[in-house]
Amino acid sequence: MPLIRKLTYGLTISCVFIASMVHAGTCYAPDRPFVPADPDTAKEYADLIKRDFETYINDVQAYFRCLEIERGRAFTEAQEVSQEYGEFVQRDGQ
Repeated sequence: MPLIRKLTYGLTISCVFIASMVHAGTCYAPDRPFVPADPDTAKEYADLIKRDFETYINDVQAYFRCLEIERGRAFTEAQEVSQEYGEFVQRDGQ
């Protein structure tokens, strides 16, 4: 598979993942990668451990983007609610 196709595929998957997190309104932190304490075991599973770290780094970046999007959404909502409350208090005469 050519590099550009791989990059496009990866970017598409990332966008879908982020959009689904944002749509749900919940951002989930990724689990930390596990590294065995035994050096021989760590060496034996080095490829898997490396992949876990790479996955974690990608997932935590998506998590940070999700948090930033959610923060912006919540800030906008809080401004709108404050505005609506001010209008309500004025109409209610209190």
